[in-house]
Amino acid sequence: MTEPSPAKSSAPLKVLIVDDHYIVRSGLTAALELDDGIVVAGEVDRGDTAVAAYRKVRPDVVLMDLQLPGLGGVAATRDLIEHDPASRILIYSTFARDNEIQAALGAGALGYLQKTASRDELLTALRQVAKGEQHVAPALARPLAEMQQGPSITPREREVLALIAAGRANKEIGAAFGISEDTVKRHVSHILAKLEVSDRAEATAEAIRRGIVQMRE
Repeated sequence: MTEPSPAKSSAPLKVLIVDDHYIVRSGLTAALELDDGIVVAGEVDRGDTAVAAYRKVRPDVVLMDLQLPGLGGVAATRDLIEHDPASRILIYSTFARDNEIQAALGAGALGYLQKTASRDELLTALRQVAKGEQHVAPALARPLAEMQQGPSITPREREVLALIAAGRANKEIGAAFGISEDTVKRHVSHILAKLEVSDRAEATAEAIRRGIVQMRE
């Protein structure tokens, strides 16, 4: 009687690295591939080439830097999610600014990790994100949760906020959306109350801090 063949081990986790620094990409590849369960399937140095690379290698997780030439990490994340809503992205950044974390998660990333994290933390984050779970370090999760408290900003209020941040007057905002100036004033009043601020300048600063409005990359 023939012996049954041994069960095959699960396929290694395929990672696509998007980072503009060659040394960082090389170091990450070497560190990750010390683990038999991970393979770096591709590397790109620009955000605007991430979708093409994703199509080519079909990774399980994209490890995405935020500061990239051309298209930044948040915009590249948004493009990847639009291309494939099932794509799983872990932001890997030098910084941990509240607005950037919020913007990255809002764009569809499942995790956010600083580059100061240990190799073990990175491996844990990659595996969590690969399973479709969110990973944000506890030190970053608390301020993020505080930012998300309170009444939510509606899609229309978000649009109005973007134009407020761009310096548009109520009349201009009304014309842009085909609504009356009085309606714009009501939106602005609701926005100020929800953000707990007293004027448009404070609303802009708070919206940027929370990631509701993003600065141009």
